[in-house]
Formats: sequence, C-alpha cells, structure tokens
Amino acid sequence: MAIITLTTDFGTDDPYVAAMKGVILSINPDANIVDICHTIKPQSIAQAAYILSTTYHYFPKDAIHIVVVDPGVGTERQAVLLITPHGFFLGPDNGVLSDVAEEALPELETIALTNPRFWLSPVSNTFHGRDIFAPVAAHLSLGAPPREFGDLIPTIATLPIPGPNMGEDGVLIGRVIHIDRFGNLITDIKQADLPRGRLFVEACGHIIDDLSSSYEEGEELLAIIGSSERLEVSVQNGSAARFLRAKVGDEVKVGVNKSSLKGGLV
Repeated sequence: MAIITLTTDFGTDDPYVAAMKGVILSINPDANIVDICHTIKPQSIAQAAYILSTTYHYFPKDAIHIVVVDPGVGTERQAVLLITPHGFFLGPDNGVLSDVAEEALPELETIALTNPRFWLSPVSNTFHGRDIFAPVAAHLSLGAPPREFGDLIPTIATLPIPGPNMGEDGVLIGRVIHIDRFGNLITDIKQADLPRGRLFVEACGHIIDDLSSSYEEGEELLAIIGSSERLEVSVQNGSAARFLRAKVGDEVKVGVNKSSLKGGLV
C-alpha cells in the first residue's frame, strides 16, 4: 500500500482536504493517506517547511509527500516533484520544499509538472492541490515513471535555512521558528550548536539557568532540548508564548556566562 501524506494550510472546517483525498482514492483506492498537518497558518510557507522537515524522516523512503501552502496558486510559479533518497515530494515551487531539497543534495532530482495527462480537467486557478498535486501523487503511487510527469529542471526556489549565529562575548543567537499548540517556543538552535558546560538561556528578557531534562523539571520557565533536537523554551503546565508574549522571529540567546546576557534571572 502506497503512503501519501498531506500537509496544508486548509484547516478542517472546509471541504478542501476531503476533495484531495477523494481524488487520490478515485485513482488509487488502495492508497494509505496520512495527514501530517492541516493547521499551518494561512500562507505560512516557512512553517510548512519546518513541519515537513521534522516528520518526513519517519516515513518509509518510498512515501509520497504532498505539501500545499500556496499563496501563488494560479500564477506563473511552477508545480514540482522532488525525487530524493527520503521519498517523493510534491508542492509549489515557492520555497516550501527548501529543507527537503537542501538535505537531498547532491542526489536531488526535480521535475516541473508540465504534463496535463495526469491532471484533472479543467484545472482550477485556485486549487492545484486537488487538480494537479493529488492526481499526480495517485498516479505516482501506482508506478507511473516520474519522468512522465514533466521535465527535469536544475533548481527550485528556496528560503533561507534558519540557523543561529555567534554574537559578542561568545553568545549564541538563535530565533523562534515555531510555536506549537502547547505554547513551547521551538528555536533554530540545534543540540549540536550548543557550547559545552552549564548554559544560560535568554528569551524575551528572561534568563533561564541551565537546561532541564523534562517539562516537569526546573522552575516555571525552563529550557529543554525537544524531540526535534532543537532548543525549546517552555513553561511548566502552561504556555511560554503567552507567558513571554513571544512570537515567531524573536531572539533566543545561549551563553555559558550569565553576565554576557541582558535579561533578568528566573
């Protein structure tokens, strides 16, 4: 059974996700469709890229992943298929597949979806998820050769891959790249980026003394390495985003010397 995953900003209150699933199942009734996330913030390409980057490694390497966060639908932007060692990826060429493409190099192949034989007809200018990506994924799951969907292209649009930088006094400066439904602030600082020794973490003017090993350990506000192996700022049994009035893009700093940070200790 072929696995086809869906990641969109469509939500669950409208018929859009169901329409995509209906198209897939009409072409391949045996497809196994997995919902990754449909609550991406509307038009948030960067959030979709992050969500996908933390999940696709856990699927079989022949899985087919559809990502539809597509503010440019109906324009000249291309629809693409990425062939990688970690599976097949379908989405608009707007940067949403940046992380996937970066990791797949140099084994990445990219195909522009130009063959209408595999699309629904007519194609809506506002719903390529249903009319292009879903039917292409279904045909791919039945064994259609990827080269039949279109032409090889050399590059795709990419977003800057987030990562921390080193500031003054050896302070590591990262940023919040995602806030999950619990209010945890997930940063672009990976465990491998952290200096050795006892650490101090500054977020929104508050300094946290060292890392915790669980959400129940430490004081009310704590720092922890989460399941994505990134530094998170959390609140025991609460929302760090609400407590700190934090948002995506806010700086988070890490240092081995408390005096190099500016906030107040908590």
